[in-house]
Amino acid sequence: MKPDNLLYPAPKGLYCELGNFYIDPVQPVERALITHGHSDHARAGHGHVLATRETLDIMRLRYGDGFCGASAIARFGETIAINGVRVTFRPAGHVLGSAQICVEADGTRIVVSGDYKRRADPTCPPFEPIGCDVFITEATFGLPVFHHPDDEREIARLLMSLKQFPERAHVVGAYALGKAQRVIALLRRQGYDEPIHIHGALAKLCDYYQSQGIDLGDIRPATLGPASRQDFAGMIVIGPPAAFAERWARRFPDPLASFASGWMLIRQRAKQRGVELPLVISDHCDWAELTETIREVAPAEVWVTHGREEALVRWCELQGIPARPLHLVGYEDEGE
Repeated sequence: MKPDNLLYPAPKGLYCELGNFYIDPVQPVERALITHGHSDHARAGHGHVLATRETLDIMRLRYGDGFCGASAIARFGETIAINGVRVTFRPAGHVLGSAQICVEADGTRIVVSGDYKRRADPTCPPFEPIGCDVFITEATFGLPVFHHPDDEREIARLLMSLKQFPERAHVVGAYALGKAQRVIALLRRQGYDEPIHIHGALAKLCDYYQSQGIDLGDIRPATLGPASRQDFAGMIVIGPPAAFAERWARRFPDPLASFASGWMLIRQRAKQRGVELPLVISDHCDWAELTETIREVAPAEVWVTHGREEALVRWCELQGIPARPLHLVGYEDEGE
C-alpha cells in the first residue's frame, strides 16, 4: 500500500480513511487518536478518543468529564485493530502520557511521532525509536541554529542566581503541562529541597503528576497575604507564561523574571518578554537531535510537520531520504 493511501493530511488533521480515524485533529471528529495532552493536539468535542491513560486523565482535568463522547485506553506496546488498521502507541518522551502512534496496514508502517524529545526526563518515559516506512516528525526547532544547552547547566544557572540574589523572588515562567513539572524535577535532582511555590493554574497538573508517582517534593501555593510578601525572598515561584502579563508576577519582592523554553535561545524573544534570566530548557528536539533521530529510525521517507519544515526537508533530501512538508495548520508550541 502506498503511504498516502494509509494516511494523509486533511483539513481536520491527519486522516486514515481505511480506519476512519484522525490523529490529533484540530476540529471535532467522530474518532480521534491523540498523541498527548497539549491543547493544540488534544481538543475537546470528539465522539470517541483513543489515547494513553495519562493523556485521557489530563484531558479530563483540562476540559471536564464530558470532553468526549466515549474514550478508550491505549497501552504502550499494545496493538489495537481499527477497521483492519493496526495502531500501536509507543512513548514519545515529550510529557507524561505522550505517545508516538504507529499505523500499519497491508505491509506499510507509518509512525506519527507527535511532539517528542530525546533528552532524559524524570517526569515521563523516554522516546522509543521505531523502524518504519514513513516517519512523520515535528520540526519546532528544525533549523541548524538551534542547539540547546545541557538542561542541568541551565538549572545550575537558576540556582546560582538564587545564591547571588537571595533578596529576590525568582519567578519562572513554565507551561502548565510538562515544562513546569520537569523544571521542578530537575531542581530536585540537583539537590534543591526548599519549598517551590506554584501559581494556582499549575496545581491540578502538579497534583496529578505526584499522584502518578513522580516526586516533585514540597510544592506550595504562591499565595500572597498582606504580610507575606517578604516570605518569598530567595524562593522559586513557578507560574504559566500568561500570568506574567498580569500583575501577579510583580507582587513578589523584587521579582527576577525567568522563563524556561527552547525559544530562550533567541535573545530577542527573551528581551521582548522582559526576561532577566532566560533558561533554555525545551521539551522538543533541537536540530542535532531531530537529524540524529531520523538517522536512527532510518525510514524510507520523512514527512515534516508544524515548525521549520523546509530546512529539515532539505536536510533529508541531501541525505538521500525522500521528504516533504505536510503544511498542517492549527498546531502551536503550547508545551514550549
